[in-house]
Amino acid sequence: MIYLDNAATTKPHKEVLDTFVQVNELYYANPASIHEAGVTANQLLARARDQVAQILNTEAKEVVFTAGGTESNNFAVFGTAHASTHKGKHILTTEVEHPSVLEAVKRLAKEGFEVEYLTVDAKGVISLEELKQKVRKDTILVSIMHVNNEMGAIQPIEEAAHIIHSQSRALFHVDAVQSFGKLQVSFNGEAGPDILSISGHKIHALKGSGVIAFRKPFSIVPYIVGGGQEFGLRSGTVAVPQAVAFAKAARLAVESMDAQYKKYEVWQTELRTYLQHFGNEIHLLSTEFGVPYILSFSVRGLKGEILINALQKAGVIVSTSSACSSKQTKTSHVVEALHVEQDFKKGVLRLSFGMQTTEADIAAFKGAFEQVMKQLKGEVVG
Repeated sequence: MIYLDNAATTKPHKEVLDTFVQVNELYYANPASIHEAGVTANQLLARARDQVAQILNTEAKEVVFTAGGTESNNFAVFGTAHASTHKGKHILTTEVEHPSVLEAVKRLAKEGFEVEYLTVDAKGVISLEELKQKVRKDTILVSIMHVNNEMGAIQPIEEAAHIIHSQSRALFHVDAVQSFGKLQVSFNGEAGPDILSISGHKIHALKGSGVIAFRKPFSIVPYIVGGGQEFGLRSGTVAVPQAVAFAKAARLAVESMDAQYKKYEVWQTELRTYLQHFGNEIHLLSTEFGVPYILSFSVRGLKGEILINALQKAGVIVSTSSACSSKQTKTSHVVEALHVEQDFKKGVLRLSFGMQTTEADIAAFKGAFEQVMKQLKGEVVG
């Protein structure tokens, strides 16, 4: 099986799995316990936290381990909004965010918060001019994803941070789930975000692991309360094995980031050139200005599910625009925001590469796709 759906989830590294198993077997004590076994487990947890903090250029006490990107995004949105009502109730986000942000701000709107959405252009990128116009003195939160999970657009995070911090007291949250470990992601004073969300299973770590990290101490309301673990921000016995495995995966990703990125650029260019041979039967959603490890395109007049099933029979795994929306029959909100032509709306495919993708996988996709296009449309690369 050729697996090209790494934006949905990645296969854990063997080293990460080995670390996870070893910590479970040897350091299984509750890190909050005061006996020797608990102290040892807590030391491992602290070391993992330090490692993540160093990567993100923040203090260890500003790194909170979570169950993944959705929890981190929810925490960022709800926690900052509910802690900032004395400053205002205006929230800004974009129309192409992940559902874990969009659904959260919709709930806040029902609570009386004012939510506005930034539009995107044909490249999937926000307008900084629109951001300037919409940021207000009473804006309390701006949430913008770094890399779009459906088509790979990169948002101008540093420029956005400058606007937000110069025009308001709002906190700037960045969903870095699709960028961490592949692009440079860290805190850089007021030239960058205030809050970052990261997910482990996107970087060959384990599902159920992630991080919410802060540039410096901010007022935030915890929404998981109880024993006061994770600096009082996320109660519950901390999953030390997941945290240690996450830190291991983060180090591996960052260390190999530049080399992997160059590979992704080569494969993206190769596939874009290949797809051009199908002429007006293919519409590329991903642009050359986006990340090279996500390539989304659409086939005229065909449904994405039909294409996925046909490719699967040929031994290749891809997805529609995102795993989160692939089981729904309605058109993705990202596709709608890009104003894709009607003939292409239903036929979106997303290819996404990971650290375990190979050149042979790319060649296998090309062979399988040509076979599928011939079968479904009678189209052959000329």
